[in-house]
Amino acid sequence: MLAISCDSPGTLTAVDKDMPSRGDGEVLVRVRRIGVCGTDLHIFTGNQPYLSYPRIMGHELSGTMEEAPQGSTLAKGDVVTIIPYISCGHCSACLKGKSNCCRNIGVLGVHRDGGMAEYLSVPQQFVLKAEGLSLDQAAMTEFLAIGAHAVRRAKVEKGQNVLIVGGGPIGMAVAVFAKLDGGRVTVIDGRTDRLDFCKKHLGVDETVQLGDGDKDRLSEITGGDFFDAVFDATGNSKAMERGFSFVGHGGTYVLVSIVSSDITFNDPEFHKRETTLLGSRNATIEDFERVIAAQRSGGVPDALITHRMTLTEVPEKFSGLLDPAAGVVKGMVEVQ
Repeated sequence: MLAISCDSPGTLTAVDKDMPSRGDGEVLVRVRRIGVCGTDLHIFTGNQPYLSYPRIMGHELSGTMEEAPQGSTLAKGDVVTIIPYISCGHCSACLKGKSNCCRNIGVLGVHRDGGMAEYLSVPQQFVLKAEGLSLDQAAMTEFLAIGAHAVRRAKVEKGQNVLIVGGGPIGMAVAVFAKLDGGRVTVIDGRTDRLDFCKKHLGVDETVQLGDGDKDRLSEITGGDFFDAVFDATGNSKAMERGFSFVGHGGTYVLVSIVSSDITFNDPEFHKRETTLLGSRNATIEDFERVIAAQRSGGVPDALITHRMTLTEVPEKFSGLLDPAAGVVKGMVEVQ
């Protein structure tokens, strides 16, 4: 079968691999769509700290069932999505129902080879039937679930002022579910094209251009109170530190992005606001189920997919997704 290997930063190679053999309790999926996310781009550019090369990328996946164990609820031909966070099921986090931060987690496409290939065999508990969804929609459930999980962590309520710092795909996913929960959503970013996209396609209430006077504008939007919930989706340590100042009194700050460095904040300001600080990692099956339900009901815009390529075109075209001028929101790889 065809697979795409990232042999080293900047190098993608089409390789012919043996078909995966289905192990006990596993299902064989014919991969049909692979969403490209920031993690994949970081792997390609050599900026992913938790990875060894070579690696087959791909963790935003949809496909059709090829083979399942006897008695499975999954049947050949079913459209499925894959939860790529392969958790152990027996560590302290898993036993608390927090498989998203399993102590022994192995994320497809990061810690182990992923789905940028024609077939993939995975434990069946990480494969969800996506009945009623298109292959495109099913491939978007993973990054949308990260946003849904972050919003659930913050317990966003109707009428609350919500700020999303960073208008990339993860920030957009947060915006979608913060809006669905009734939040009044503002997005701040340095790229006008992404702000325009959020306004036009996601229906966010306000957008703010990063730069001089941006904090004054955020204050004006909230009548000087700032925000009940702030989400960082920048992956930039300085932005993450600055985000503390956008949290209103009694508010919550959720770090959705991650950096391999320390984050510091002013303790008197933190205590004065009685800020709640939360990390948000990956997503759980409950978040995937919420995303699938929202997609079925039309609550998620299809416009998020802006660029396409086939699996065979990946070595040639993948680097083009890095060009800001291309206006990429979500790249999608199609497997024929």
